[in-house]
Amino acid sequence: MDVPDRILTTHVGSLIRPPELVALVRAHENGEQLDDDAFRAILRGAVADVVRRQAEVGIDIPSDGEFGKTWTWAWYVRERLGGFEERPWGPEGEREPSRTGYDRRRFADFYAEYVRANQSAPGVRQRGQWTCVGPITYVGQDAIRRDIDDLLAAAAAAGVREAFLPVAAPASVMPVRVDEHYGSDEELLFALADALHEEYAAVVDAGLLLQIDDAFLATMYDTMVPPATLASYREWAELRIEAVNRALRGIPPERCRYHVCWGSWNGPHTGDVALRDIVDLVLRVNVGGYSLEQANPRHEHEWRVWEDVALPDGKFLVPGVISHATNVVEHPELVAERITRLARLVGRERVIAGTDCGFAQNPYIARVHPSIMWAKLDALVEGARLATRTLWP
Repeated sequence: MDVPDRILTTHVGSLIRPPELVALVRAHENGEQLDDDAFRAILRGAVADVVRRQAEVGIDIPSDGEFGKTWTWAWYVRERLGGFEERPWGPEGEREPSRTGYDRRRFADFYAEYVRANQSAPGVRQRGQWTCVGPITYVGQDAIRRDIDDLLAAAAAAGVREAFLPVAAPASVMPVRVDEHYGSDEELLFALADALHEEYAAVVDAGLLLQIDDAFLATMYDTMVPPATLASYREWAELRIEAVNRALRGIPPERCRYHVCWGSWNGPHTGDVALRDIVDLVLRVNVGGYSLEQANPRHEHEWRVWEDVALPDGKFLVPGVISHATNVVEHPELVAERITRLARLVGRERVIAGTDCGFAQNPYIARVHPSIMWAKLDALVEGARLATRTLWP
């Protein structure tokens, strides 16, 4: 990217889907027969509309809203990988490791109520346990080509110079799995990385920016510690960092950014790992930029990490200055304050204003009302304009 002369804006990727698209994705998930041409047309139109709206609001680097992804922000990849078999869950199978951690145990009554109200997907079949039964291969060429083509066409129609496509990191694709083929965590992870490399390279080769989403890198700390220690968690995380770099091999770092967050839910988050304890691991990922939470009250103070941690030369930050987890719309002056205090530490040209996470991590669950999502993005843009006046007087 060229050196900016103002604070640019973007977000994490996932946006709230229109009802007609949700209905088709639900039908797909439930195995119903679909008219592929009709689905493609509705998807293409929805992507064009959401990119146009982002451009109208003033988002400099929009995404496709992740509209082409099924199931979730990360597990969509399972439909694009060969070597796996879906089986019924066993009696002790855990479907989601982030639902078993310290925070969930400490606030069990809250989470029992919260999950019922906020984390269900009505009318969608429950997926089974994913089991690796053979060599992992990438079979999603048609799907990623469709996503790329839809976003490129939408960006061109909206007059957008840069757009980004989010993809899943190896650590986040299958946090729960059964391995009946490779025999070691390292072998399976690296095979995953080799397969995902094809998707990553396709995005960048098409001229789009690549965002690697890796929420599980941070959230697994809450699941592991205690009884595990920070040292053992870091050992677990280091292997995942090695895997994502393997998936990025040969891809220009300046065309990529890495997103880490502490999950997307509106909960206590008392078991979150501190950014200071993992920032060195995050900075090992061979990308140009790092997208991190800074807007939620559990992590907003961590902008001070950059007072004594040097951002490597040529790298940039995408701080979350808007929360996706509350319906309160941030005041643009607060957004500007969050931007300027960080920019004064790392450099004004090295900050792109973003969001903490996506507004809808799957097609069925919206974190805020759609009208509020657009109001938040508008506040993001206005806050960036105010910060620009301060930083480029």
